[in-house]
Amino acid sequence: MSEPARHLPQYETTGRPAPGPLRDWLTAMKAQVPQAATPQAASPVPDEPRAVQPEPVRAPEPVRTVEPPRATEPTWSPRIVQSVDAPRPAPEADAEDVSELVAENLMLKAKLRLESERYGDLQAILAQEIRDLRQHVRSEMESLHTVRAERDRFQAEHDAARTERDAMQAERDLWQARAETLAQPLFQKR
Repeated sequence: MSEPARHLPQYETTGRPAPGPLRDWLTAMKAQVPQAATPQAASPVPDEPRAVQPEPVRAPEPVRTVEPPRATEPTWSPRIVQSVDAPRPAPEADAEDVSELVAENLMLKAKLRLESERYGDLQAILAQEIRDLRQHVRSEMESLHTVRAERDRFQAEHDAARTERDAMQAERDLWQARAETLAQPLFQKR
């Protein structure tokens, strides 16, 4: 019986009292309705005649237990249903869901902020590492250019020394050939 009764059951109004559980239920219902909610107390003009509206009556819930209720167990109490004209407050479950969503949203925003700060820190560290690596590569390339220039200088000196040696060998061969030519008549038989 989670839904309020929309249609009132048709009961014959007679002078006899209602049965036991129904009478108890009606008494409990009247005790739970606040006096300010009754139309008589809320009327702005006391002398104006008004139509009396019957209070909505719900059918009692059928008794499902065979044993009498114990004193330690909570007894059933009727649910108060507001009229359609009165503004209905948002159910607590929806408010709790919204509050949980807001809390989760705030938590996710905080996590996102922390992650973006960590990402920014990581980017700064990576940028510094890249600058250091570029500087290291630049210094290595400068030393490589120095070594290449030195190698080229040594190669040029080596080539010059080889050229000079070849020239000296050619001159030696020339002098050797001259000396053999000049010495040839001396060693011939006469």
